[in-house]
Amino acid sequence: MNINKKILCLIIIISLLSISVSAAYTGTGFTHNIPDNYYDSFSSQDILAKYNKTYLTNEKKGVCTNVVDGDTIYLSSGEKVRLVGVNTPERGVTGYTASKNFVKKLCLNKEVGINVDDRKYRDKYGRTLAVVIVDGKNLNEMLLKEGLAEVMYIPPSEFSPYKWAGSSQISDSNTHTTATTSSVQTSQKDNVVSTTSSGGYIGNLNSLKFHKVDCEGVKKMSEKNKVYFKTRQEALDGGYTGCKMCNP
Repeated sequence: MNINKKILCLIIIISLLSISVSAAYTGTGFTHNIPDNYYDSFSSQDILAKYNKTYLTNEKKGVCTNVVDGDTIYLSSGEKVRLVGVNTPERGVTGYTASKNFVKKLCLNKEVGINVDDRKYRDKYGRTLAVVIVDGKNLNEMLLKEGLAEVMYIPPSEFSPYKWAGSSQISDSNTHTTATTSSVQTSQKDNVVSTTSSGGYIGNLNSLKFHKVDCEGVKKMSEKNKVYFKTRQEALDGGYTGCKMCNP
């Protein structure tokens, strides 16, 4: 009887393992067809020269000690950083190696900076959500422009990755559907914040940052978190700091 129970347990374990392998996590299913060795002939400077300096500042700096995949790295401090606003192919999915190799070429064993998302510091896995800055350039943006990643906007977020995407496909993190940038921009125009309040600036009760009324941060802000200020000084006196996107 005991032998039969052991055999039954083994059968159950093997069945569960088979199910887990067949249902391996593939994220949104995003893939691309850029060859794994496409960037082998390019130097990091060749790639960086194509892009303009970012307005974002290095809030932290550290050496990249490990590249997990195209959107996740480790810093020498032990901090695990998830590139905010972008999604690259998962392990085992077409495009995974090319995206990872691109990040390795630009980051691995080099000092990089990060600008942490002020509206959501970490994801549910404890990873720091941030823009990675390489030689003053926005790596998150580069991945999108190169076609190595898709936009994955998950509110709340300080950043608007749609601006980085160019003509890249855009992924809805909830429905996993895609749309072109032009259609997203049209949708955003429909969501322009009303300025019927007398405030010249709008603050966020959660982040304690204030924005110009046409800032992307305001468009994503919950109405219940909005605080209106007539002047910039009024916001500063109230303990608010200026948004890094719109520089009010």
